[in-house]
Amino acid sequence: MAFPIPSHLPRKKDARDISTQILTKVSETTLKELKASVASSWVVELEDTITVTKNRIHERISSDLPHFERQLATSISVQERLRSLTQNVDTLDQSISNHESGLVPNLLRTLTSHSALAQEVADARARHDALAHLLQCRNELKRLTRLVEEGELPDATKAGASLDALISSAPSPLQQSEVMGDLRRKCAALRNRTEEQLILAYSRSIVVSSSEVIVRPSVQMAQSTTAFPLSAIIASLSPTVLATHISTLRRDIIAHCVEYVLKQPVTIQQTSSTDISGPVEHKISLFPAPPHEEDLMFRIKRLTTVMTFLADHLFPHFPEPERKSLPLSISTPLRTAILNHLLLPHLPSSLSRLPNYLQLAKRAVQAEDDIVVKLLKDTSGERSVRTWVDGVGSHYERKRRAEILEKARVIVASPQDDSASFRVEVSLVLDDVTSPPLVEEKAVPANGEADGHHTNGTSDITVDIPEAENAWDFEDDTPVQSEGSSANGWDFEDDVEPAPEPEAEPAPEAASASQPPEPEPAPAEEPPVDEEDDPWGWNDETTAVNGDEEVVEESAWDDAWDDKPSEPAPKPPVLSVPPAAKPAKGLQKYSKSVPVSPAFPPQSPLAKTPLTPQPAMFKNPPQPPPVPIHAPVKPVEVKETFLVSGRTKELLQLVEDVLREGADLVASGILASYASGSAGNIVMQAAPMALELYRALVPVVNAANLQQSAKEPMRFSNDCRFIGQELQRIVTKLSGPKAASREKLEEGLEVLDLLADSWFDNAIAREQRAIDEMLDSARGFIDTMHQDRYDECESAVNEVLRRIRRVSPQWKSVLAKSKYYDALGAVVESAVSRILGDVLALEDITEVESHRLSELCHILNALEGLFVEDPNHPSFVVSYVPSWLKFSYLSELLEASIADISYLFEEGALVDFETEELVKLVRALFADTPLRANTINRLLQGHPVRGS
Repeated sequence: MAFPIPSHLPRKKDARDISTQILTKVSETTLKELKASVASSWVVELEDTITVTKNRIHERISSDLPHFERQLATSISVQERLRSLTQNVDTLDQSISNHESGLVPNLLRTLTSHSALAQEVADARARHDALAHLLQCRNELKRLTRLVEEGELPDATKAGASLDALISSAPSPLQQSEVMGDLRRKCAALRNRTEEQLILAYSRSIVVSSSEVIVRPSVQMAQSTTAFPLSAIIASLSPTVLATHISTLRRDIIAHCVEYVLKQPVTIQQTSSTDISGPVEHKISLFPAPPHEEDLMFRIKRLTTVMTFLADHLFPHFPEPERKSLPLSISTPLRTAILNHLLLPHLPSSLSRLPNYLQLAKRAVQAEDDIVVKLLKDTSGERSVRTWVDGVGSHYERKRRAEILEKARVIVASPQDDSASFRVEVSLVLDDVTSPPLVEEKAVPANGEADGHHTNGTSDITVDIPEAENAWDFEDDTPVQSEGSSANGWDFEDDVEPAPEPEAEPAPEAASASQPPEPEPAPAEEPPVDEEDDPWGWNDETTAVNGDEEVVEESAWDDAWDDKPSEPAPKPPVLSVPPAAKPAKGLQKYSKSVPVSPAFPPQSPLAKTPLTPQPAMFKNPPQPPPVPIHAPVKPVEVKETFLVSGRTKELLQLVEDVLREGADLVASGILASYASGSAGNIVMQAAPMALELYRALVPVVNAANLQQSAKEPMRFSNDCRFIGQELQRIVTKLSGPKAASREKLEEGLEVLDLLADSWFDNAIAREQRAIDEMLDSARGFIDTMHQDRYDECESAVNEVLRRIRRVSPQWKSVLAKSKYYDALGAVVESAVSRILGDVLALEDITEVESHRLSELCHILNALEGLFVEDPNHPSFVVSYVPSWLKFSYLSELLEASIADISYLFEEGALVDFETEELVKLVRALFADTPLRANTINRLLQGHPVRGS
């Protein structure tokens, strides 16, 4: 609902007037509708509207006629006043702007005339001021020229400064004038001339050189008849020139009056000349003294004399600011010169010269007080010389430590001199059998190592007894071959032939499995089997010890060690495969429990047919082989030698000298009042630091030799071991002040032992890696039935053999006997273990492959000769190569029948092999038959227990 409009409010009217309405009608009328009547109606309507409007106006005026008349009169009055105002404005404009009589044109003309007159006055005044200033400049220029020409340098300097001030304060209109430019040039030329003459006068007044110091209190120039004082000349110099000359003077004083006097001995002569006007010249002459003068006290005395001369005759001539700053600027370099050119270079390197040096240090402290504080007026409180002298004890010890370490560096970095090398003898305490042993049952070791054959000083040595020679013989009436007659110990024939056996047809597996050929005979030069012989030759030495007799130093080891390496054994010929394999009679004797050389053992009396062994075939039933136990033993001392570099002696001598020097320094007590800590500690620190320097530098300096040579790492290991042994001796004797370095030396001893072992082990590991890389080319010994693959494998094995033979003499010439065999055994062990692992990993081995693999294994049998010291004694390779027996058995098992393998297993001869390895080998060698299955089942039951 719309909001109702109140009644009292006016209503909205039609906004359109009559004319608009008529025009709207005209516009809305079409041409057809437009007629005269329509137009006349519009005219009539318009006229009616005009009439109505006039009537309304008339009515409105009539209704309020007085008010209308009053408004009409007001309008007429306004018109009259407007007309009067217009006339007055026109008259005023004429009086102001008229060109002839108007006020504004007359005022402008007057102001223009006044401005021109004021400009003329200003120009005249500026011209007057400029001329007056030019007159002053001309007068000063004349005065400056006269003073310069007469040589009045101090006054000329002042006149030049005054003229320069006048030129700088010239009026601005005059600044850019040509006359001022010319005046500036003349003033600069005169001032430069004056400056040159002042510098010349200064250089004639003060002369500082390495031979003399001259100070002239007054000087007379050539153009002048008056002598000018030095202070006036210095004061006349410009600040820039004066600062430059003071800097040069300070440099010359430090170089010629301080450092020159402190560096070398000089003789000083001081003179002064005077005339009627007073002193003319003060001079101090410096003459080099004879070089043999060694009393350093005189240098400090002469330095004091020179600085006193400068303080009395030179510094007072300078202006007040420079008179204080110049000496103070010399004080710090003077302290530094005393330290760098007197105290530090002459710090002694021996204890005998230290007392005189301490007197010199005290005199230097006194000179610092006399010169720096009293003469140079340095009150800053800095006493660098006193501070350094208070710690002279530590400075001396640090210098000695640096010299000692430099000497150690020279020793360590010097080239290796083989002529200076020497052999060190060490004692190895072993156990020797002194009474016949008891034959008892003893458990057989399972790891393949012969009991008691390690050669470290703490291990027991088991010497096999003669009765054990027949322990594994299964024929009591068949004598075992002696040492001299068992050169072919691996033959399958004993001295007594077995009883003839009826021929049996070969088993079914003989058609597909490889028929074991007769094993190859061992090289003739290989040592025979001797179970009771001592592998190190120590029994020979002990037999020579009777009563109180000592062990002879020249043992069989020494003789054998000096011999050249034996020639490699020739490769045994490959025998043809017989139609039927002969029974192996003696393989059961080749057991892991017998620590002898792996020559071919006697053969077992097996039937020619590859069936299971029949115990009834033996003349005597096989008895369990007894194992000898240790007999009562007593310690035996064995001598060994190893090669050591000559520089180790020098290094150890240096360590002992350092400790002795530190102890002497503490005992003297001369540095008790100067050392901040305990005297001698810093010097004695050089002993363990020299050893640290040796350990750090040798692997770096000799890196190429240590990487390329097999001998050098072992020699470095020997050097570390020898230094450690000697260091242990030194440490045990430490007492008194020397005991302060015990802890560091003991730490160095542990590190040296660790370093010796690590380089020894690393050298072995490097050779083992090389052997592994060589055997990688064999590719696991697969497919050797092909000739090219066999050639590759044979080349790899031969390369291993050559590598070991090449390394052996190098290590033998350096290492001790026990270390040599340990190292060589580890390398051989890596070779045979790798071949064992590769062969045992083969899934299938054909007959041809079994023969060729056996031949490849036989190649490394020549390495057994490296473990022989005396041709009359057997090899002790099994003592250092745990897998040697297993490796030797492998070459025979590859060509043995399944019956031989079963027999050896039952007799406990294959204890070196794991049952899984034997099972895998049997499966690879033989075809799948009931016999093989039965054999595998027996193998899976485990090794037989002795005595069961």
